[in-house]
Amino acid sequence: QVQLVESGGGLVQAGGSLRLSCAASGSIFRINAMGWYRQAPGKQRELVASFNSGGSTNYADSVKDRFTISRDNAKNTVYLQMNSLKPEDTAVYFCNADGIDVMTYPSSRVYWGQGTQVTVSS
Repeated sequence: QVQLVESGGGLVQAGGSLRLSCAASGSIFRINAMGWYRQAPGKQRELVASFNSGGSTNYADSVKDRFTISRDNAKNTVYLQMNSLKPEDTAVYFCNADGIDVMTYPSSRVYWGQGTQVTVSS
């Protein structure tokens, strides 16, 4: 089974920075795409930033020029550097991956991490 484990959330003042990490582990055959979503209280889960299978990145308009997604393919890890944080960035951030489990090859599926809380105080 494939697991995603996030780390790096916390409490920060507005204007500050945080770096989130997400490592995929388990019976991985291949990770096709990885990214970050977030869900604020009372709101729907939304895409923050992602890599597609071709390596291209996609960002929500609200985080462009402030957040940067990067990855280490050898470690099946994706990072989210968040700068100039705003109170409206407060949410639970979830790692997301589209991958193939060795046990269920060649079928791919979407995996989710457990989420990490990011709180930005004004």
